[in-house]
Amino acid sequence: MKWFLYNFLFTIAYICMMPKFLWRMARRGGYANRFADRFGFYPDDILARLADGRRRFWIHAVSVGEVAVAGQLMEELRRQSPNLAFVLSVTSSTGWTQATKLVKDADILIHNPLDMPRCVRKALDAIKPEAYIITETELWPNIIRLATERKIPVFLVNARISDRSAPGYRRLKCWFGPVLNMMTRIYAQSDLDKQRLCDAGCDANRVEVTGSMKFDVARRNTAKETELRDYLTASGFASHARILLGGSTWPGEDAFLLQVYAKARAKDPSLRLILAPRHFEKADAVEANIRAAGFPCLRRSRVAHPEPMAEDTVLLADTTGELMGLYGLADVAFVGKSLCEHGAQNMIEPCLCGCATLVGPNTENFRPVMSDLLAHDAILQAPDREALEAELLTLLAEPEQAKALGMRGAKAVALRCGVTPRITADLLKRV
Repeated sequence: MKWFLYNFLFTIAYICMMPKFLWRMARRGGYANRFADRFGFYPDDILARLADGRRRFWIHAVSVGEVAVAGQLMEELRRQSPNLAFVLSVTSSTGWTQATKLVKDADILIHNPLDMPRCVRKALDAIKPEAYIITETELWPNIIRLATERKIPVFLVNARISDRSAPGYRRLKCWFGPVLNMMTRIYAQSDLDKQRLCDAGCDANRVEVTGSMKFDVARRNTAKETELRDYLTASGFASHARILLGGSTWPGEDAFLLQVYAKARAKDPSLRLILAPRHFEKADAVEANIRAAGFPCLRRSRVAHPEPMAEDTVLLADTTGELMGLYGLADVAFVGKSLCEHGAQNMIEPCLCGCATLVGPNTENFRPVMSDLLAHDAILQAPDREALEAELLTLLAEPEQAKALGMRGAKAVALRCGVTPRITADLLKRV
């Protein structure tokens, strides 16, 4: 009865959301790409490749962050089991774009099927996976149930239950408990995530605390660092100038950093600011904020070959795939979606690069990571805007203090690498 009710409600919800999907298709051409995948219908060339007899694992990732974890897992699975190939499914258009960079010739990229029995069965019939692996938290009950019925082992890796989701999982444990207990193994990021899974009805013996795989995902991009250093030099960034970077900022955070920049430049006129907004479609608004604050703006996406500009020019890094390189050049970095929004973006990347890293109070999406970094004095977290400004101004005025914080961050990240190989070895034993 409960499955009938779930399927009925899911279908109604999807029909109600259809106008939103159609609007997205009209607004973003990429969203309409392979739309039939969601119903389990694949192009002939994809069906032919799925029928080639290869051993395949099906790995599901929601969007960019989960895709990065999936990519790391696929790389390690290839290393430990070279004959494996993968079907990687994603939910978002941004996840699809990122996933195209990670799949190999033998792999297949698809949109995740709707969690309706008919769609899921068609997908399973076509893919015939030896295992189904979910990254982080997106649970689709019908996929889990129908895969389990076919004796396909199901795994949840890098599992986390957010502060916002935990009460809902707990209230609906009569529903989520049986779904979680269908899984072969769950690899949780922290003891708290394991407890929340157990509170949702999961058998504790099914869950192993491994730490976060995101420590294994971040890697320095020295080639990109060199390319960007040349770009900065050509635009007039002096080699001795210290750099403040706002990474993956959300609306309101760029304006805050511009205020800090103005105050810090009063003491150090050579200081430079780089803003890398999380959503590039908001770059026009960020540029307007830069100019309203009285600074010239250099947009990376519009000027490929810059000439020297005024010494207070702010670089607006509105391009894809360059943030890691920028972290490698920055002296002090603020990680966005932690001051004016909730959740935070990835703070492991600047720490790995030895950049003094600060965040605001809202970092719930990276709770286990933050616990580790804070325990080793490897990151600074400010409780509010005023405290964050004070910390930034102090680090910008004290280069040696900033350098020491950056070194602690790099060391803390290095100590926590190696989660992915351990999970992979255990997972392969259970397939």
